[in-house]
Amino acid sequence: MKSIRLHRWVSSLSAALVFASSSVAPFARAADRDQIVVQVDRPGAAINPHMFGVFFEDINFAADGGIYAELIKNRSFEFPDPLMGWKKIEPDGARGTVEIRDEAPLNDGNRHYLRVTANAGGGFGISNEGFRGIGVRQGAEYDLSIYARRAGNRPVMLRVELIGADGKRIGAARVSNITQSWARFAATLRATATEPKARLNLFVEGSGAVDLDMVSLFPKETWKHRPNGLRPDLVRLLKEMQPGFVRFPGGCIVEGHDLNNRYQWKTTIGDLAARPLLLNRWNDEFKNRATPDYFQSFGLGFYEYFLLCEDLGAEPLPVLNCGMACQFNTGQLAPLDALDPYIQDALDLIEFANGSVTSVWGSRRAAMGHAAPFNLKMIGVGNEQWGPQYIERYELFRKALKAAHPNIKLVSSAGPSPAGEQFEFLWKHLRELKADLMDEHYYQKPEWFLDNASRYDSYDRSGPKVFAGEFAAHDNIKGRADRPNNWRCALAEAAFMTGLERNGDIVVMSSYAPLFAHVEAWQWTPNLIWFDSLRSFGTPSYHVQRLFGANGGTQILPVTLNGSAKNGDGNLYASAVRNERGNEVILKIVNTSTEHRTVKINLAGAAGVGKGGAAVLLTGDLKAENSLEQPMSIAPVESKLTVSSSSFDYDLAPGSLVVLRLPVTAK
Repeated sequence: MKSIRLHRWVSSLSAALVFASSSVAPFARAADRDQIVVQVDRPGAAINPHMFGVFFEDINFAADGGIYAELIKNRSFEFPDPLMGWKKIEPDGARGTVEIRDEAPLNDGNRHYLRVTANAGGGFGISNEGFRGIGVRQGAEYDLSIYARRAGNRPVMLRVELIGADGKRIGAARVSNITQSWARFAATLRATATEPKARLNLFVEGSGAVDLDMVSLFPKETWKHRPNGLRPDLVRLLKEMQPGFVRFPGGCIVEGHDLNNRYQWKTTIGDLAARPLLLNRWNDEFKNRATPDYFQSFGLGFYEYFLLCEDLGAEPLPVLNCGMACQFNTGQLAPLDALDPYIQDALDLIEFANGSVTSVWGSRRAAMGHAAPFNLKMIGVGNEQWGPQYIERYELFRKALKAAHPNIKLVSSAGPSPAGEQFEFLWKHLRELKADLMDEHYYQKPEWFLDNASRYDSYDRSGPKVFAGEFAAHDNIKGRADRPNNWRCALAEAAFMTGLERNGDIVVMSSYAPLFAHVEAWQWTPNLIWFDSLRSFGTPSYHVQRLFGANGGTQILPVTLNGSAKNGDGNLYASAVRNERGNEVILKIVNTSTEHRTVKINLAGAAGVGKGGAAVLLTGDLKAENSLEQPMSIAPVESKLTVSSSSFDYDLAPGSLVVLRLPVTAK
């Protein structure tokens, strides 16, 4: 048995070769055909129903400027450059000044506000550029909200306009009756044109001064029409994946450059206007992709993450700082005798998620609008830390959390690499500590994923369990600044994922990473879903993840390839599960060869195969990528599958993933 490496794959496939028929023929005993045997009558271990999920990290403008639907950048003037994203506008000879102030602020969490003074002319004001432009659609409505107060005795009024890239007005509203006390004002703007690069202009009409804070613009159509909501197109893409869990709020941003810059969940809940701004770690992590306007407003905070999990029907997996800053940055450590506040944050989070409405933190959840608990079952302790410092801190977390909440599973770090001295060190010590789940990460070449499709066949079944928490195939192409999301990478990931499913007794969760990326503001590639201010699309890797997530099962079924239980024989990779709810066998097959081939499939132990089967095919040119202009270059195609016997032939396209769903009757 051998695995043909990806560098031997052809770079393109003709239209004739990539076509795959879903028709089947009677079983034949052709000696030259590959054989796949599924032991339908020997179901194995139960599979975690939440096995395939998503990992959300606020990288590549995934939150502010991404799934969080706020359209105004630096809405509370709290960036280190308080006017970043804003500029003065002086039409028709208008004159005035803008000044950042902090006397008598709206609140102490965000002390800065903007004073706009108009002196003369037809209206002096300010303009916001949004996150690489404000995207608006013709006929859609947008909810404006502003905190404002009059500075002085002269009455003032605000004129608000949406302006297209050509300078033409495409929406307008007015804000009046502004007093000398802070108050929230709201208005609705209807866009008269579709524009991906609009700006929001605010003019002071008349001569006078006004203080402004929390200048916000949201599309009325958010996910579930929630105020402070999420972009519906991006949530729909997640929903279609049927994720079993959502890990949040990220990886390295949990750690921060240093401990002062770490993510602290308690600052992300409550009044939006009082949630303090924080530098995003990815702001300046890569000098060649620096994004000096990348900050965290925490409009998307822990409460909103929990709501998203609930909407998706996914288990929440929050990750908390364990007293260690990112070891790729400062590696700053909280002393062991000063770790109590970090541990208390974890205990309080469990109470926030699960506590009664009479508990301290459960009452905070209820006050935000969710009296029922979120039913949190697991927490990540640190992101991808390593070394004895992590073991020392994890042990203290484990002791406190297991004493108070023995049923909460703890996800522990296996480090940033899938092998090596640090990896082995962590596994050794965390096995001794009887860790619940080890979080393994793999950012590797496509070839690595093929070679490791049987990685977990030999893992110790006594534990700990494995969480394949971050993985993606990285294909470095000469002359490209990015690593492409092409079909070559996605196919290698699919082959690897058959190995995860075959070992579902030890690998209980998995997620691709990262999840989201703005096409004009990314720091890291590849990514699962890309977007701009109006559009979005799933990559070939997205469709692989979606097919696995939508075609899970309840029990593992043993599979052999050409008589071997090892995955990858003859460029074939396969996994099978039984779905008790539908009395189905679900078989996933990956063909990484350049050949159009027929395989013999035998559902051993099945009395027969019923009607209503289906085949879902994913295939294409190995270099193919999806894009905003061609979002479905690589996309699944579903067809009916009818067989008359539990043994049959099936045609596989070269470079393909196919999912077969077959109703079966037992003997």
